Amino acid sequence: VFFTFSTRLEDLRVKLENEGLVNISYVIVNHQGTYSQRKFHLLKESVSDSITVYQQDEQQADVWTTLNGNKDDFLIYDRCGRLVYHLGLPYSFLSFQYVEESIKIAYCENKCGNCSYTKFDIDGTCENITKKADEKLAEIEPKPTGQHSHHHNLHRHRHHH
Repeated sequence: VFFTFSTRLEDLRVKLENEGLVNISYVIVNHQGTYSQRKFHLLKESVSDSITVYQQDEQQADVWTTLNGNKDDFLIYDRCGRLVYHLGLPYSFLSFQYVEESIKIAYCENKCGNCSYTKFDIDGTCENITKKADEKLAEIEPKPTGQHSHHHNLHRHRHHH
């Protein structure tokens, strides 16, 4: 199961990088259990060097407990190291769009306030992402049928807090 996860995470990393979302750090935290420790090398080999695979020591405090999470959760931080999203099951399944969209929001928006590491050269990348999202919404938008139909525009709102 975790090989499917690691392959999908690698695919997502490549997809986002191809869209211009660069300098993102990805870390997989391997479970402390004996079975997971024995499979560590296989997990590490299933992803590129761009994704860090961290092996917990059995003697240390469990990372997931420390972070108030579970082993299948995604924790998404901004450039300043502030937690922006904590996604648990089923929202952490990579077959859904939740993880990808959360990464894009953390990358493009100042969701947690100003960050000294925000780079202004990402504006073009983020505009393209917003434009593509708006085009997808336009494709699924219902078309008016008849003179009494009302056309409502669907917009993706970007909230800055």
